[in-house]
Amino acid sequence: MTIRAAILAAFALLPQAAFAEGFLVGRMEKVPDLTLNTGEAGFEFEPKEPIQLETGKGYRWWIKGTGEQECAFRAPGFFENVWFRKIEVNKVELKIWGIHEIEFEREGAAELFFTPIRPGEYTWECKGLADKGLTGKINVK
Repeated sequence: MTIRAAILAAFALLPQAAFAEGFLVGRMEKVPDLTLNTGEAGFEFEPKEPIQLETGKGYRWWIKGTGEQECAFRAPGFFENVWFRKIEVNKVELKIWGIHEIEFEREGAAELFFTPIRPGEYTWECKGLADKGLTGKINVK
């Protein structure tokens, strides 16, 4: 028996539950950029539609602040249910387990590289500004 045949035979004996749905290290899909603090008063965001994601897929997502208002971007339920590969800010890579919030005190951007691991409907907000309209949804299937 060749080495290749032996490896294939060994994989055939593994239970199906050992194989994950989705390819966690594959090509990252682009999520539409989320731009915060738009509009005349700085209490709007684009795009308005909920972000749509799937578990087991890798994503790249730019979150940008215009600087019109300070924004402490929070999405606690979402942040607790994704695996972060890295976050990039000003060409610096942060390889971390998780985040609490991303604060934009002036114009800036953060690029998140992650994989959702639990389905659900999650809410994001700019801390203290949700009542002014800075809140949205992230849906994970």
